[in-house]
Amino acid sequence: MPSYDTNLRAATAGDGTQAVIDTAIRSAAPAELTPGKVYVVQTPNGAQQFDLTGDQYKALPSRKTGTTTVRDAKSFLALWGKHSDAASEIYSDADRLAITAVLNASASDTADWGDHRIRLELRETEAWKAWASNDGKLMGQEDFAEFIEDHLPEILKPAAADMLEIAQSIQGTVKAEFASGTRLSTGQRQLAYTETVTAKAGQKGTLTIPETFTVGLLPFEGLTGGYSIDARLRYRIDGPGLKLAYKLDRPADARAKAFADVIGQVAADIDHPILNGTPTGAR
Repeated sequence: MPSYDTNLRAATAGDGTQAVIDTAIRSAAPAELTPGKVYVVQTPNGAQQFDLTGDQYKALPSRKTGTTTVRDAKSFLALWGKHSDAASEIYSDADRLAITAVLNASASDTADWGDHRIRLELRETEAWKAWASNDGKLMGQEDFAEFIEDHLPEILKPAAADMLEIAQSIQGTVKAEFASGTRLSTGQRQLAYTETVTAKAGQKGTLTIPETFTVGLLPFEGLTGGYSIDARLRYRIDGPGLKLAYKLDRPADARAKAFADVIGQVAADIDHPILNGTPTGAR
């Protein structure tokens, strides 16, 4: 059924009365509205609703919302201490290397919004990424020697000076032709070679390299100390040259141990259980 407003517009459209009505509406003095309420206002286009209940109309927001992302346990604990309450919840997710706190979680007898959160997202250190990306990758003598030289601070055993000397020896025989490799009683590998450069053509020698070495790495930023990982040195005689690689021994175990240590660091300073999983609505 046509409304009274529609009939009025139809009746007055032909004599210009509607234009007068519209002009009067537009020229009416603005009325002050009170924030925190919903208004219905008649306009030339019909009734329109104006909702002034949002936080943008208030001096302060009605509640805390949003997710803050931090990179270490210390920052996580600082925000937890500031915002948590008895109903707050914490979840750990080893797959995502994340710990999430739902600060306004529902209590056992009352519901809450669950949209005020802290999320600890761990980031791998540059050193960890470098060693992991080259794990098992065969490199030429110069590239391998340069990698060892660039990462001497992470090598625990043999001593850095000894590893530097080994790297320099590897670089010094880049034009040699390697013939065989022998495992010594010390556990080292001795590689026999013949010089192929003009000045030393036919000169024979040996290159001794360790069978294993140990690196100390921090998997994630914000950790202290370090995690020792053994690496097995591998080689392949490739024509006149030599290819070298290292294979880290179970690096995933060190990574998992580091994440568990972060969880332990958080758990030591709070009295809430840390749940294994992700909260509802987690990304």
